[in-house]
Amino acid sequence: MAPLLSIFLLAAVSCSAAAASPDFLQACKASRFQDSCENRLSNSNPPLYPNASASEIILSIFTASLRDLVTARSAAQSILDVSAGNPNRTTAARNCLELLPFSTRRLTAASSGDLISPDARIWAGAALLYQYDCWSALKYVNDTAQVSDAMAFLDELANRTGDGLSMLASLHRYGPDTSLWAPPQTERDGYWDPPAEMPLIDSSGGVPAGLPTNTTVCKEGGCEFSTVQAAVDAAPANITAGRFVIRIKAGVYEEIVRVPFEKTNLVFVGDGMGRTVITGNLSADEVGVTTYITATVAVTGDGFMARDLTFRNTAGPDAHQAVAFRSDSDLSVLDTVEFAGHQDTLYAHSLRQYYKSCIIAGTVDFIFGNSAAVFDDCLILVVPHLIWDHKKGDTATVTAHGRTDPAQPTGFVFRNCKLNGSDEFWDIYKKAPALHRVYLGRPWKQYSRTVFVGCYLEEFLRPEGWSPWSGDFALATLFYGEFESAGPGANATARVPWSTQIPPEHIGVYSLENFIQGNSWIPAVDCSR
Repeated sequence: MAPLLSIFLLAAVSCSAAAASPDFLQACKASRFQDSCENRLSNSNPPLYPNASASEIILSIFTASLRDLVTARSAAQSILDVSAGNPNRTTAARNCLELLPFSTRRLTAASSGDLISPDARIWAGAALLYQYDCWSALKYVNDTAQVSDAMAFLDELANRTGDGLSMLASLHRYGPDTSLWAPPQTERDGYWDPPAEMPLIDSSGGVPAGLPTNTTVCKEGGCEFSTVQAAVDAAPANITAGRFVIRIKAGVYEEIVRVPFEKTNLVFVGDGMGRTVITGNLSADEVGVTTYITATVAVTGDGFMARDLTFRNTAGPDAHQAVAFRSDSDLSVLDTVEFAGHQDTLYAHSLRQYYKSCIIAGTVDFIFGNSAAVFDDCLILVVPHLIWDHKKGDTATVTAHGRTDPAQPTGFVFRNCKLNGSDEFWDIYKKAPALHRVYLGRPWKQYSRTVFVGCYLEEFLRPEGWSPWSGDFALATLFYGEFESAGPGANATARVPWSTQIPPEHIGVYSLENFIQGNSWIPAVDCSR
């Protein structure tokens, strides 16, 4: 065993193992990996006493993960310190140093509150995502023993956090009696969470019109700020009551904007889609730039809202991954916002997000991430991809959801949306319809989940509806569903066998209340506006 890995594992596992007890080890029946869970739980530090409660077991696991996150951050810093001549490895280490504190904050929040609350599961699921993303970033620069050791430690950390998350799922489903616990299931296994009797409760919420402005950004002068980032930097931190509204007047703002974790409850209000435009052109084709970094606008402060503006990435159709907007903001609302790009336009990365009356344009996987996101009354717009090849044609995929663990309560829900193409797309499509292949989605990760409810689908959608990622990867574990699709692209009988027509009695699972608890945080607005 490599010396550095030995140090890491000693930090993670106590040498003074508690005696194996069937009482607390019953909790491992919730894990997908029961043997390794029992080993970790038997060697917990401090040891668990034999009759520990379900909550105490889960908190013990999360406490160990929080302790090991400190070690993981130190490992990432050590990689950064010796990687000055390697821009890709430097970027991966910096990504870890940004993501791992997010994991700490979300896992701390999950551990500090009511474990029965939906919040605990969404926060713990996000904590697991950030650990996975750090591991994944290092995977592409794994050319030293130091990186390899750090990945092994992160893998163990993620497995432990996943055990705790699976136990949370069992706690929510079965209650505190661990003898009833079982590994997490999804709709693909016939389990619909919450149960079928939960009603479908809709909302007319969004970003309220007429919010009082706190500060203004404009291009022509006469405002407090000339750039959006300067206004964000000057905004107060950690707002817990009310909102701080940044009015962004019409104009094209060529800048990269970052809303950090401590800038909570910020609101961007523009003068309209296409009139107020924040634009950048970063792409993953550049040395030392990852998809995560490419976002023109990236938000991590909770409670973020935006309306009446455009987020754009102009890297172009040949630039591969180029994000216009990335959100890690829990309880975020985007209302009447345009997201313009090509590949990977909208990175709905984590936590709970709501999109109302938006336009989302792109080519490949242009709505992706591992959030729990609901899209209401949105226009999903396919645009031309690469230079049109009349012999080979082209392929477009709308979504690529990235759930890595079935206990993560995440997925994409599209309700009353319309799938259409831009004028340029239609011009190309009509020349050779059979050569242009458009799909609702493909499984980026093992437990990808995406559903379309009451959506209108144009004729260019392939009859099979959904596309594999690579071979049979994830086809037995994903959940892709439709309910009452309409339009010429709605063809239930021709869909791939690994997709589902959602039974009416289960459609309430995808309401705002049930899926993202939106009834408690999405503001009500005037439906007539």
